[in-house]
Parts: sequence; structure tokens; C-alpha cells
Amino acid sequence: MDGTLVDTERLWWEAVEHVAAGLGRSLTEADEEDVLGRPVEHTAEMLSRATGARFAEIAADLHREFAVRVRSGVVARPGALRLLDALAADGVPTALVTASPRAIADLVVESLGADRFAVTVTADDTPRTKPAPDPYLAACRALGVEPASCVAVEDTRTGVSSAEAAGCAVLAVPSLAPIAAAPGRTIRESLEDVTPAGLRDMITTREAPEASDPSDLPGPSDRPESSDLPGSSDPRELRVMSWNLWFGGTKVRHHREKQLKIILASGVDVVGLQETYGTAARELAEALGWEYHQAGENLGVISRFPITGRLGAADPGFYGATGVRVTLGADQDVVLWSAHLDYTPYGPYEASFDGLAAPDLTAHESGRLGQMREILAAMAPDLAARDTTPVLLVGDFNAPSHLDRDDAEWPVTRAAEEAGLRDSYREAHPDPVRSPGHTWSPVHTEHEDGSGRPEPQDRIDYVLYAGSGLRVLDSRTLVTGTPRTWPDVEDNDWPSDHAAVITTFSLGRVARSD
Repeated sequence: MDGTLVDTERLWWEAVEHVAAGLGRSLTEADEEDVLGRPVEHTAEMLSRATGARFAEIAADLHREFAVRVRSGVVARPGALRLLDALAADGVPTALVTASPRAIADLVVESLGADRFAVTVTADDTPRTKPAPDPYLAACRALGVEPASCVAVEDTRTGVSSAEAAGCAVLAVPSLAPIAAAPGRTIRESLEDVTPAGLRDMITTREAPEASDPSDLPGPSDRPESSDLPGSSDPRELRVMSWNLWFGGTKVRHHREKQLKIILASGVDVVGLQETYGTAARELAEALGWEYHQAGENLGVISRFPITGRLGAADPGFYGATGVRVTLGADQDVVLWSAHLDYTPYGPYEASFDGLAAPDLTAHESGRLGQMREILAAMAPDLAARDTTPVLLVGDFNAPSHLDRDDAEWPVTRAAEEAGLRDSYREAHPDPVRSPGHTWSPVHTEHEDGSGRPEPQDRIDYVLYAGSGLRVLDSRTLVTGTPRTWPDVEDNDWPSDHAAVITTFSLGRVARSD
């Protein structure tokens, strides 16, 4: 729908601008990151913080104003309405298949004319939405046709994966991220020159694939050794990233495009995210054609392989952890948890600036240690089964490792080690002097208080693992370009204040526990 059929971004901005003005606040260019591409809840929270008005009332006003504008001013993408009318004149039934909720889809269909579509399938109508094949299969059933007789028109890799998994031919009109050519797939810059006859040719000239389960979907890969189709044969390697996005990346211009470029260039398979700012996991996954899990405002996981289980609380709070089960192929699963621990009090500051003695440093880790123990308790069933399903814990712990420093106990990482988790970076680089692996901070060389004191550099982001099915091949930190230091960061190529950690594992075959 949005991006293929209609463009609602301008209408959303106007709705937010109207509500903000009523609260005595004018929107500026600086607000774009909190408005464009954001869900109602995110923007309502921003306006609530800025004005003191009640969140629920702002959210209701935003819904109302957006709905009014969609009804009266929705903008169709170039060529979309002409193609729909040509299909109707040619007697070709058309379905709208969208990952948006029913309430929004109905507004768009109503504004364009309900008779343009014989069927609408929304995120509310199937157990799974894109990239699973369920929505397209449901639309085909409702139309009474076989998927091999249909062309799906899509603008994202997520949608393309869904349609191709269902067995449809695909016409891709990319919006944010490019879509590669493939058998049975046609790429166009717009719909302006597309005709019903051209769509028929896309069906008759292709060899239609059979409908498949989402676990059979290929994941895009830049590494030949990892490009096996999940479900048909297992990948031989797994590349895992932990990345704190730093307010979702919003401190840096064009952060989403930069994040996508970094993820694609790194060739990673699964990314545990922190500071997702509410929508980063979904937006990144949709642009990449991957699957995602978002837990609350702060935590998420994106994966090129199917996410087949979600673990932990739906909203663990700003600090905590969330987990997923990822199916890599036949009889090959892994479990990954992404964690973010509280940053106060920050031990390296207390050691460097305040001169605290070792017992005090250790005692002041009690808050983070408690958080880690809660996370390990939630992971206990997974850790117990680690030799059948390997387990990963990644994240920003905001604490140095006991493997790196001997000025205190640093009990957070020790607790993880005692639970059976091993530090992949330190396994690959045993000498902390030769390979410190600092992840804090590529943009903070001096402390933010303006005193000129050097910022302590430490390794506080981790990829930990457990289970006989994983073996560390390599581990490294990642920062792209040469970041300028805070506060002059907006044009950096690297859109974070943390370095990422990437570990490449070899995968041994283990029997999956069901």
C-alpha cells in the first residue's frame, strides 16, 4: 500500500503539524526524525514530553487529523490509479495486500474508491504478515485463483519475499532499498508504463515456483558460504552483530540509509539491537526484506533467517532483554537474546574520575548485576538446552569485562560466564592489551562535561555464546569512516556512539529440540 499505491508521508506531517500548533509548538526540520516514518505512539510521546499535554489525548488527535487528511487528500503513486483502472476495464480482479492494520487500509481504500479492489488483506487478517506467504495466499483464496496466475506489485524486499513464497510472479518497484533481479521477478522504476498485457507477460514468461513455507525463504547474503536456502540445507557459518543504535541513529543525518548500508556491507545474518527508538527494528527489517522482533521502545532483533519464536516480555522496559528463536535450516535453530543494562553509575567513570577503590567499584555494579541475573533467569531454559539449540546473548552491558580489567571484580560479565556463556571477542583475541576491542566510544574522546578530561575507553558491548553447535571463527569491532567527535557528529558515516561487535561462528549440526 504505502510506497507502492499511495504516498501518505506528506499527510502525516500536516496532521502532526496541526496538532502540535494547537499545543503551542511549531514543528521544524529538526522534528522530522520524530515524525516521518514514525508510528502515532512515538510522535505522541515526543509531543507529550515537549508540551506536557497528555499522551492519550495527543494520540487520539493525531489519529483523527490523519484520518481526515487521508479521506480528503491521499496521494497515489505515479501510474498506480491508471493501472488499477486498466485492470478493471480488462476484467482482471485486484486485491490489496498490506502489512498495515485494517483501520488504516480501509481509510486508504475508501479515499481511492472501494470498487478498485475485490479483496483487501491486512495485518489483522492473517496469523502472520509479510514476509510470510500467508497474506498473499489468503488473497489468492479470496479471489479464487492460483498464486501462479497472479502478479504481486511490491516496493520492499519484505513484500517480495512474501509474494514469492506464496508462488506469485513479482513486479518490484523499489522505494527505499534496491531489490535485486531474480527469476520470476521484474524490476521497474515506476508503474507509469505498466499495462495489463505487460503483467500477463510476467506470468507466461516465468517458471512459476511452488508455494513454500517461510522457513524455506532465502536470505540475502554477500557471503557465498552463507547463502544456502534455509529449509533446504543449513548455512555453514553464522555472522552475529550487536549494535547500540544511539537514539535509533537520530543524532546523524540520513541515519537509516547509513545503517542499511553498514548492515549489508558487513554481511551479517542476525543483529541484536539496543536503543531502537521504537521503530528501528521494523524499519530496518522491512527495507532489508528480513524478519524482526521489537520489544518495547528500546530492544529488537532483525534476522535474514525466519524468526520462529519470541521470548521474554513483550515490553521489558528500557533496560532488560528480549529473545528470539531463529531457524537457520532443517534441524538447525539458534536462540538469541539482545540486552541493554543501565549505564548509571558508570564504573569506568568512578574508577578514572573518582578514584573509587575496588570494593566500591564492585559494590556499585549491584544494579547491573541484578539486571543480568534477571536476564540469565529468563534465559535458563534456553541455556539448559544449549547443546541442542545454541544460545547467544548480545548487547550493551555498560560494564567492563572481568577478562579485560583487574582493578575490580566486574561481576556482570563474570555472572554470564558462570551461567555458561563465553565471550566470543575475547576467545578470538585473548590478549586485552594487544586487542582491547573498545566499543565505547568512537565519538567521545573527551568527557561531555566540558572539563577536557579524556573519556575512558572500554569494551562494554558483547557477543556471548553457549552450546557445542557454535565455534568462533572471528570476532571484531566495527566503526565505518572516521567519525567526528561529539557534538559535531551529524555528518558522520557511522551513526552511533558505540562500536558494533561482529562475531562469525561456524555451525556444527545439532538435533533441534521441539
